[in-house]
Amino acid sequence: MVATRTHDPPQETTDPTRPFVLEVVSGLAQVLEDLGAPVPPESLLDRLNLDGGPEGDVAFPAHRAAATVRRPPAEFAQEVASKFPSTPRLLRVAAKGAFVNFTFGSEELTAATLELVLARGEQYGHRPPSGAPSCVEHTSANTTGPFHIGRVRNAIIGDTLARVLRAAGTPVTTQYYVDDMGRQASMVTWIWTKPREAWPAPVREAVEGKEVDGEKADARWGRPYPAVSAYLKEHPDAQTEVAAVVREIELGNAPAQHREIARSILSGMLLSLARLDIRFDEFVWESDFLRDGSVERVLERMHHAPHVVREENGAWAIDAASYGLPQESTKVVFQRADGTSLYVLRDVAYHEAKFARFDRVIDVLGQDHQLHARTLDALLAEAGDARRPEFLIYQDMTVPDGGRMSTRRGSAVWLDQLYAEAVERARREVIARREDLSEGDTERIAEAVAAGALRYHIVRVAPEKPVVFRWEDALSFEGRSGPFVQYSYARASSVLRKSGIADGPFPFDARQLIDPEELALVRLVARWPRTVEYAARTMHVQTLAAYAHDLADQFNRFYHAVPVLRSESERPSRIALVAAVRHTLASALELLGIPRLETM
Repeated sequence: MVATRTHDPPQETTDPTRPFVLEVVSGLAQVLEDLGAPVPPESLLDRLNLDGGPEGDVAFPAHRAAATVRRPPAEFAQEVASKFPSTPRLLRVAAKGAFVNFTFGSEELTAATLELVLARGEQYGHRPPSGAPSCVEHTSANTTGPFHIGRVRNAIIGDTLARVLRAAGTPVTTQYYVDDMGRQASMVTWIWTKPREAWPAPVREAVEGKEVDGEKADARWGRPYPAVSAYLKEHPDAQTEVAAVVREIELGNAPAQHREIARSILSGMLLSLARLDIRFDEFVWESDFLRDGSVERVLERMHHAPHVVREENGAWAIDAASYGLPQESTKVVFQRADGTSLYVLRDVAYHEAKFARFDRVIDVLGQDHQLHARTLDALLAEAGDARRPEFLIYQDMTVPDGGRMSTRRGSAVWLDQLYAEAVERARREVIARREDLSEGDTERIAEAVAAGALRYHIVRVAPEKPVVFRWEDALSFEGRSGPFVQYSYARASSVLRKSGIADGPFPFDARQLIDPEELALVRLVARWPRTVEYAARTMHVQTLAAYAHDLADQFNRFYHAVPVLRSESERPSRIALVAAVRHTLASALELLGIPRLETM
């Protein structure tokens, strides 16, 4: 079978294994009906294990079907396998235990996979936009100073999720919610609206002599924040002054510099994220929901909520005992006695604005916000809104001696510091390997490798698992790392350049790709669209990192085991396989937000 890139396949053709899976479903539906255990095809598709493994490409667990005819699952699986009709697309059907395993025909799978990948190019695994729009709100860190690496876990998870949803065909808008009304933002405004000579001595001492010409705005404006936080704990009079700033902001009388200070700090924070290719579609300012009347409209409904309570001091609250909140948190105050609103009420207004525009609303939050998420759900219900956001909760990043990173406590590893060290380490690696590169190329590669190392290090761990931050792990350029995947992409690019046909076309003969390392590589390439779909459906973004490593690792095994440029009759087909791997790695790197490098 010889195939050459001639035209793009229909847009709906995005998964080369789909015809194989549908053939399994069709055959299973008939066999199960004949054995008295009918299952609708759509239900069969949901029951199949599509992850593959040493026993086959697809597995069918026979337990439920066997139970309907009261037969032992292993015995029933054996009969299903023995009665399954022969088909060209399936090489083998065999039972092991209670599972029926299906192995796709190698030649047929190779042909289908390479034809699709070479036609789709770097869009392989991507679906065209369709369906209802979604919103992913992530990061939304307070504008109090530079990012520490713990906060950046939110940004990397959220940005990766938005990328994978778009690849799966979902129109996505990313939002950053700017809290310009809370106590933290007010603390920064409070100190900067005082003349420097009026600053408390401990705060002034923490700042003076540390300012640097040309430093980013978040570092400059945010430098007093930890010292202010510590000072307020011991000085009630200063706490009263900050509370007055909070109240004036809500009443619409914010100090003239307030929003400009927040904008300046945010601009510096965004420059840090841009180094990791993290950007946002929209910035939503909390105070805007007061200005446009949204908070007032929500407040009116909350005053008539099913479980509303008026406190003796005049404050308004919700008795949330029926919502399963912790006992100490069942009373949720949403309006102070002085008439000002609390953050959670403004968050209701914000989410209702999102619900008005998007069918699916996803919030990426740290584990310390789990109670807030549950409280938000309760208040949305009390406000009479049936819609709810989805929450992707991630665990903390901690330092080795224990404890969370904290800007206020000063126990943080700053992103800018980490990125600078990553670039310096990468620069040394590049110079050691490539003395022929110009200074400009060395710097460009070092920055790309540093970004790849940091993004991969954070996204590879499941959000529900904590990450203990260690410098040596974050800056690793080997093993399960972003630079390892980047290097594999560069190696594939090098092979294609040396082949003389880097831009194609790539004719191939599927019958020539029979080496075990080649077949294992084809099966991994074929899995990419299913991996994208799974990550989009489950929000398990860590599966992208695992897949990218597995594909890069298998490509390197293939590269060392099978000659490509020095082969004879197999040469065009192996070059086509390398091109397919390069396209797939390009797609994976894009969704992970990791820069691609043609050479390293």
